[in-house]
Amino acid sequence: MSTLTLKDGTEIFYKDQGQGPVLMFHHGWPLSSDDWDAQVIFFLQKGYRVVTHDRRGHGRSSQNIYNHTIEQYASDAAELVEFLDLKDVVHIGHSTGGGEVIRYVNKYSNGRAKKAVLISAIPPVMVKSENNPDGVPMEVFDNIREQTMNNRNQFYYDLTFPFYGYNREGADVKDGVQRNWWRQGLMGGIVAHYDGIKAFSETDLTEDLKAVDIPVLVLHGEDDQIVPIENSAIKSAKLLKNGKLITYPGFPHGMPTTEHPTINKDILAFITE
Repeated sequence: MSTLTLKDGTEIFYKDQGQGPVLMFHHGWPLSSDDWDAQVIFFLQKGYRVVTHDRRGHGRSSQNIYNHTIEQYASDAAELVEFLDLKDVVHIGHSTGGGEVIRYVNKYSNGRAKKAVLISAIPPVMVKSENNPDGVPMEVFDNIREQTMNNRNQFYYDLTFPFYGYNREGADVKDGVQRNWWRQGLMGGIVAHYDGIKAFSETDLTEDLKAVDIPVLVLHGEDDQIVPIENSAIKSAKLLKNGKLITYPGFPHGMPTTEHPTINKDILAFITE
């Protein structure tokens, strides 16, 4: 195992594989770097160096109970980038990882980031408010908190149905995919996951999106039941100075897994432009 001890003592698990131009992947809640397997093997075979990590409190990283915020996640990513001395990096984030990426690129990249990709990502901000009237009601996130606290074992399995669109008529339901999601989720710490709900739902990344000037690809499924496209990708693409938006009819939130041939192809085209 490869681990980095951060400044605050948290141990971050990471995988650094291959040689060539650097891609760094940032996973979603409440998963781990394993969620990128379909991308990792594809890009390794294309001649890239691929770096993934388990966010603090998730996967094989320390299950500490402190500082589970987008700000801290981005700072942690910066420590890993600097430790590995990565340069000209393309940062790719899914869901919560997309929030981590845009905050990192805006505030912590120090010229080390070349491009970014946001997939099914949370920016600008998810929760409904006076400033975000078409957002997701707070009651939805309160229910996720209640289920995470009191029913995590079952909830993490049940959530895979909307996550992968497996609740849609005619869906090709793969129990192994569901079990792998459940496995990854239960590897992480319950406090990190509970606190992470506030991080992914309430962090406003509007100003980060406006400030970033490197090329950013925004990919989103039009049938995303977890992060609704109209309140996320559509708005993000308009805020970015140098953004490109691709949407996919019928694709679910977990499309990097269920639709990886398409997603991988579009990422590859963007990073080789």
